[in-house]
Formats: sequence, C-alpha cells, structure tokens
Amino acid sequence: MTIPYTYATAGPDDRYVDGNALAGLLSEIFSGDPTLHECRCAACHSTEPLARALVYMDGPGTVIRCAHCAAVMLRLTTTPTGTHLTVTAETTLHFAPQP
Repeated sequence: MTIPYTYATAGPDDRYVDGNALAGLLSEIFSGDPTLHECRCAACHSTEPLARALVYMDGPGTVIRCAHCAAVMLRLTTTPTGTHLTVTAETTLHFAPQP
C-alpha cells in the first residue's frame, strides 16, 4: 500500500524558505553539504533531506520545522558566545559515511 505524500499547509502569514537556506549556516558546523542529510521528525516520523524542511529565519534565531506536519525539529541561534544547534526530543539527523 502506498502512503500519500503530504506537506504541511502554510497560512497567509507564514514566511519560510526551504532547507537549502541552511547550507551556509550549517556548513560552519558540519562538513559537506548539510542539507543532504536525512532528518527524521519526532512528531510524525517522516524522514526527508534537511533541504525539504520549512525554515523560518525572521526571528531572533532560525527555526526548522518538518515539511509534513510543521513540528519544530531544530533551532539554530548565533550569539556572541557561539552557535547553538538545538535538536528537539527524538528528532534524528542521519550522517551517512563519507566515501
């Protein structure tokens, strides 16, 4: 049985970009292109490349939400003391071995 592919619906006030906007921010933390890594949502358990996430950059930090259910998966904040990446409970980032 095939599971239908769904995306979270956006409201008229939602201002987000896709996960490709994270490439520059996360390249300072991870090697390679971090947007290619799979990210598993703790809320709906869908697994997608980080590039497909919904990224909200208009707050004091960056919030990364699931493209399927819009649950918060990651938060990225840069302060004078450094960059802070918060992974929400049971959200998983998968890093495949480098060839």
